Amino acid sequence: MLKKSLSITCNKYLILIISTLFATTTNSVFALSPINSSEIIIAQDTLDADVDEDIPNINQPNIVAPISQTDTLLSLQGGERLMMEAEQAVNQGNYSLAETKLQQARRIFNQLSNFYLQLADSFSGIDNRITADQRAGALRTATLRDEVTYQLALVHRAQEKPELSVPLLIQIIRSQNPTSELGRKSYQQLYEIGFVKVPFEGTNRN
Repeated sequence: MLKKSLSITCNKYLILIISTLFATTTNSVFALSPINSSEIIIAQDTLDADVDEDIPNINQPNIVAPISQTDTLLSLQGGERLMMEAEQAVNQGNYSLAETKLQQARRIFNQLSNFYLQLADSFSGIDNRITADQRAGALRTATLRDEVTYQLALVHRAQEKPELSVPLLIQIIRSQNPTSELGRKSYQQLYEIGFVKVPFEGTNRN
């Protein structure tokens, strides 16, 4: 009977000790690292910001506006700007600078004309709108090329280099047709240079 009473007493003390230790340990664990609520908000805001950057806006149409070619050299505007600069150089008597500007403009218009024509051929039978638009661009830039070529021929004449004007004038006639205004003017230049002997009157004469 005495042994049983001692055993019960020991068990009570043991349970009391274990309970005290568990309470102390629990309090220590929760007191180690308090969480700042403001840090959670900041982290959430940052996460939301990162996610928003990666998610495309489905309300905006996927359409890219054409790039302005105003400041691009390989463009219609770029070639026309060179023509204006060449005209200013001629007015100032600087034929060397005018020659350089006209050669650059001529090269640009020739490249543009070829590019437009290549695109027109590529879309032939696929999209007639694109084909027609590119052919119109090719014709427009080819005409500008021939106008620049004519101005360049005149500059060579002013430099007393008619031998450089002759091939340019012949190229214009082949490109524009002898009956066109630019073609007639080019033939007239050849006549004044003395490269041809028969004047062209613009009619069919036998």
